[in-house]
Amino acid sequence: MKPQPKRWLRRLASTRLTLLGMALLAVGAGLSYDNPDHISAWVLTAPLLFLAVNLLAAILTQPGINRRPGLLVFHLGLLAICILAAIGRLTHFESRVELSQGSAFDPRAMEEITQGPWHPGELEKVRFVQQDYTVEYRAGLVRGKTRSHVLIPDGDRGWERVVVGDDTPLIIDGYRFYTTFNKGFAAVLTWFPPQGQAVTGTLHMPSYPLFEYKQANSWTPPGSDEEIKFWLRLETGYDLESAWTLDGEKTTGVLVVNDGQKRVELGPGEGVELPGGYLRYEALSTWMGYKVFYDPTLKWLFIAAMMTVLGLSLHYWHKFRLQPLAETTARQGQTEAMTDYKVRNS
Repeated sequence: MKPQPKRWLRRLASTRLTLLGMALLAVGAGLSYDNPDHISAWVLTAPLLFLAVNLLAAILTQPGINRRPGLLVFHLGLLAICILAAIGRLTHFESRVELSQGSAFDPRAMEEITQGPWHPGELEKVRFVQQDYTVEYRAGLVRGKTRSHVLIPDGDRGWERVVVGDDTPLIIDGYRFYTTFNKGFAAVLTWFPPQGQAVTGTLHMPSYPLFEYKQANSWTPPGSDEEIKFWLRLETGYDLESAWTLDGEKTTGVLVVNDGQKRVELGPGEGVELPGGYLRYEALSTWMGYKVFYDPTLKWLFIAAMMTVLGLSLHYWHKFRLQPLAETTARQGQTEAMTDYKVRNS
């Protein structure tokens, strides 16, 4: 007599537990939508692990699964997907960052960070420098291909220039950087106080061309209580009626400065004396917004998905391959029976 599976293992394979796990997964997916900060990763991970245990028990106890190669491969693929998805939620990382042209990536500048409790946290190893970019637009301001140029270490004490886009990520140490619609122009400013060293920085204007009509920002110089308002008047080739390309290298801009007492227009290299110091507009620059994504299970999830497709295909191929043979045998039996009936009644 063949040994029977333990009763507890058969109970774990219950379809009722499968339905319970799927219901919990649906609730977890709803609570985790858009990655809210106050929702734990375990809300989604626990149902996935629960379903993995349920599926493993079914594989071990159900002859209809473990004795059919196609179904076995299919269910093993589903098991791998559940486990990998759980690991992915525990180790994932998502964030956004804005980089000025000519600046190096700094993890401290990232915003809207969400990450799993097991995330290794190795962003300090990521090195690249933002360069210029171009964005193609079709008529009606429909955004096309984005080409953002960055410099990455070439492994030989030099730098290699690569292109990043919405669907062409920069991948460094497992972190994926994708360009977004969030990008724009910036003013490089230098502030000369009456005493002390000059300070140079970059002032980002709102996203362009989303906020083409209000390219304005404000800044309070160090050691001063007076806020300075800035506005960029840009010439980019912006066109709603036909196709055009946004290119910072071919854009010019006049910086309007207003400290509440006077309003002046500055070109690159020009400056103005203000209360508390001297301000110089160095150059027009650009900035690019990136979405940062990390999930070490992506490659393995793809392999597991292909495994499930292969298993299910093998199962149905085997099933339909035998079905015509069975139908032919049945028809032959019916023909022989009819022939025998006619002979006996002739």
